[in-house]
Amino acid sequence: MYHAQTYQQKLKLYTLILWPIMVTQISLHSMNVIDTMMSGRAGTTDLAGVAVGSSLWAPILTGFNGILMAVTPIIAQLLGKGEKASISRSVIQALYLSVGLALLVYIAGFLFLPSILEFMSLEAEVSYIAKHYLIGLSIGLIPLFASNVLRYFFDAQGYTRITMSILLIALPVSALLNYLLIFGKFGFPELGGIGAGYATGITYWLIFILSILVTYYVPTIRSFSLFSTWYRPSLKAWREQLALGLPMGLSIFFEASIFSFVTLLVSRMFSTDIIAAHQAALNFSSLLFMIPLSMSMGLTIVVAYEIGAGRLQGAKQYSRIGISASMLIISMASIILFFLREPISYLYTDNPNVVQLAMSFFIFAIFYQLSDAAQATLQGVLRGYKDATVPFIIALVSYWGIGIPSGVLLATQTDLGPFGFWIGIIIGLTSAAIGFWIRLSMVTKRFTLS
Repeated sequence: MYHAQTYQQKLKLYTLILWPIMVTQISLHSMNVIDTMMSGRAGTTDLAGVAVGSSLWAPILTGFNGILMAVTPIIAQLLGKGEKASISRSVIQALYLSVGLALLVYIAGFLFLPSILEFMSLEAEVSYIAKHYLIGLSIGLIPLFASNVLRYFFDAQGYTRITMSILLIALPVSALLNYLLIFGKFGFPELGGIGAGYATGITYWLIFILSILVTYYVPTIRSFSLFSTWYRPSLKAWREQLALGLPMGLSIFFEASIFSFVTLLVSRMFSTDIIAAHQAALNFSSLLFMIPLSMSMGLTIVVAYEIGAGRLQGAKQYSRIGISASMLIISMASIILFFLREPISYLYTDNPNVVQLAMSFFIFAIFYQLSDAAQATLQGVLRGYKDATVPFIIALVSYWGIGIPSGVLLATQTDLGPFGFWIGIIIGLTSAAIGFWIRLSMVTKRFTLS
């Protein structure tokens, strides 16, 4: 990392940091896309089961990952201040916290998963596949959370290509394991959609092992002597991270959970074909969302680095670069999605009815991409300022106070049916984007006056 002076230099540095993050996020989400696509080839019931399981897992993953994401601005600001000696302690404490969070997820799953699946009133076979898909995936929960801490430690220093390289190794392994375990090839058991969960769980272990190896064998990372001292667990350090990470995680959770809640309602109210089509459109549009999400994560790094060094003008310039570029790229991607929505739908299923439904869902997905891109990048900037509590409140009100009620009303009181839920999502995301923009204006003004 270095302090770029001109707009051109900032654009170059931001791009160098961004593109590996983008490859990483797309690769990470592609594991879920591969799970869904390959399960769809096993059958519509497998597709629906994995769809439900993925929808329940997504807000958990993104929410708890959001808490751990606090490592990025914490480390980046320490680097900006030149306090390198404090970094190893912060990372070790974050690793302790990641294990504790993973244990909380295990406990919550054991207590609540059966009741949630029962509430969804799924077909028995769909419910069984969803449950055991999640059980398989959970074998990699602790290594996943721990590897995310190491990822944000790498990213905060601008070494975003490290995680990209790890994910590019892991992705084909995940695809191979899916092939072996879903379809029972080369003597492996034929598990159908359930096999996708075990394939992903095993891949999470691979990612963790590779991340650990990096800390020992990459010279710039080894210089931190990350594991030379195992500091005692510190409640003070955990409180510091949770003070920033918990609002960040909850904000992300409430966004991701609206999609899961909509899937839950669609599962209760509509047929298996509609569930499968809804999830196919949601799954692929979520892959596109990795673009603005990556740009958001890149913005957090460069903005936090500039703020740590007291360079407010630099932080503002990075904000303008990142937000503008995000809106431009996602607009182009949405146009491409419109013209390719039919062949994309066939990647998930060969059921003509499901394909036609998915194509209709994709139309609504195109509209929410713009609002989603705007709110994601604005949140990334706010995290760089270590401003998380008010954005969390904005997210909660926008997604659950405005978006979900609007969607339920439109789905149940009009002829829109399941598409009404998607319009509610668009309304919620747009409200959040407006709220974050207002909050960012207030935060930058406060920093200017201080």
